[in-house]
Amino acid sequence: MSALFCEGYNNKDHYPVMMPEVLSALSPKDGEVYVDGTFGAGGYSRAMLDAADCTVYAIDRDPAAIDEASLVEKEYGSRFKFLRGRFGDVKVLLTDAGLDHVDGFVLDIGVSSMQIDQAERGFSFRFDGALDMRMDNNGDGQTAADIVNNYDAEDLANLIYEYGEERLSRRIARAIILRRSEKEFETTSELAEVVRSATPKKPNDKIDPATRTFQALRIAVNDELGELDSALAASEDILSDGGRLVVVSFHSLEDRRVKNFLKNKSGKTDSGSRHLPARDHEKEPTIFDLPMRNKTIKPSKTEIEENPRSRSARLRYAIKLPCSTMGVSKDD
Repeated sequence: MSALFCEGYNNKDHYPVMMPEVLSALSPKDGEVYVDGTFGAGGYSRAMLDAADCTVYAIDRDPAAIDEASLVEKEYGSRFKFLRGRFGDVKVLLTDAGLDHVDGFVLDIGVSSMQIDQAERGFSFRFDGALDMRMDNNGDGQTAADIVNNYDAEDLANLIYEYGEERLSRRIARAIILRRSEKEFETTSELAEVVRSATPKKPNDKIDPATRTFQALRIAVNDELGELDSALAASEDILSDGGRLVVVSFHSLEDRRVKNFLKNKSGKTDSGSRHLPARDHEKEPTIFDLPMRNKTIKPSKTEIEENPRSRSARLRYAIKLPCSTMGVSKDD
């Protein structure tokens, strides 16, 4: 869950998604070291620190997270360390902190509920605010407004189709181009209104027509999929033997990347035609064991009732195999 601490926000109201399932998959132990790659309001970090006498290194790119991190540090002392940066750079951040390996790496991908609820961040069409969407929130990098006001029709349509999985992306792009020729976009409500006009909501559709377009812009602005790919690749190097990778994702683009990565790194890749002999020497090294055989874990019905935002969450986890077993499939 990407980081943000809202001033005046009651942290007791924060609902870390799938917390029991995350802790079960991670299985924190005394003396071990863990990385909370998406610190947010600190829910996962606190839960790990409470579950065992362990040490947690938390990462977040949002400068507003520093305030919450300082509170956690006061509460848990030297057992908690905050590293400002992107979770895709986890290997470099840990190296700079003097760490070679850790025993667990947790990621909660996407935008946090606190970021969504702050109108000025521009993540949600539920509030009228500046069309920003930057998780870094430091004034650098392109905003969502930069994209919708400057991309040509083809690039804009491709972005909305690829990152938003929106079938009507070309229609939406044309509507955006037409509107900005009269006046450039400045706010979330302006964009949402245009997208809705181009994609009228169906009677039984529970999803707002603007949802996929906003998702696409947020992913593009923050390079979310690139960050995820970098973090997954780094997990091979930063995890100790027996270390655990735990990832919670919220839409198919993220989950598909996690699924395919774990499938490839667990030796579960397709072997080709069943009529041809297997070519063992060409197999990818087996890095991870999959206790759930690469299936997802979903939130409980109780959690969904208490926190509807968790309904799309999916958890996958894997365990780093010892070097001596790499390259040998469990089925061999």
